Amino acid sequence: MINLSIFGEVFIIKTMNIAGQLLTKYPIISDQVDTKELVALLRELEKTLRRDATGNIVEFGCYVGTTSLFIRRLLDAYDFTGEFHVYDSFAGLPEKTQKDNSAAGDQFKAGELLAPRKTFVQNFKKAGLKSPIIHKGWFSDFTSDDVPENIMFAFFDGDFYESIVDSFRVCESKFNEDAIIIVDDYANEALPGAAKATDEWLKVNRQFTVRTEASLAIISSCPKT
Repeated sequence: MINLSIFGEVFIIKTMNIAGQLLTKYPIISDQVDTKELVALLRELEKTLRRDATGNIVEFGCYVGTTSLFIRRLLDAYDFTGEFHVYDSFAGLPEKTQKDNSAAGDQFKAGELLAPRKTFVQNFKKAGLKSPIIHKGWFSDFTSDDVPENIMFAFFDGDFYESIVDSFRVCESKFNEDAIIIVDDYANEALPGAAKATDEWLKVNRQFTVRTEASLAIISSCPKT
């Protein structure tokens, strides 16, 4: 159970919706995401669901399923009929490149954060939730054929530069015009590659705008004039 009092009255007011109810009812099962990040992620997804958007959802980097479980719970609460796909190597982190180097991130090495596919599946079974469509493999091996059409919401949690580059590469032709894209670790000095990859993509795709909340980049289409 999350102690909401530590976030104060503003937090409570802003999350008195289905996402907020889920966060008070269910535990966060790993230390790789915190409450502030989950609040932002679920709020953006709920805004998408509330406007009756149609499409599909992808998550690149699901680890043991912490965010995936909350995404599924929120989708179920809105009777979502689209597809939910997750992508992970289930073999830990890949090798770093020079663009990932940071003294603050020496603990992030190849093979760290390993969580087998079996653990992910078991966590969904324990929760009594329908599993998303699972794709096992390195992001570099996926192509646009591996993701659904009409992506309306994407969460990229690849940690490293190449993983975020590959996430955008695989998905960019499938984003719908109102897609919301959230990139984890954008404002995390320990993982600078995530911001570098995201900024490079945004320079080419100027129809999108970005804002930062907690460690997240929240990307959406520029307002129509």
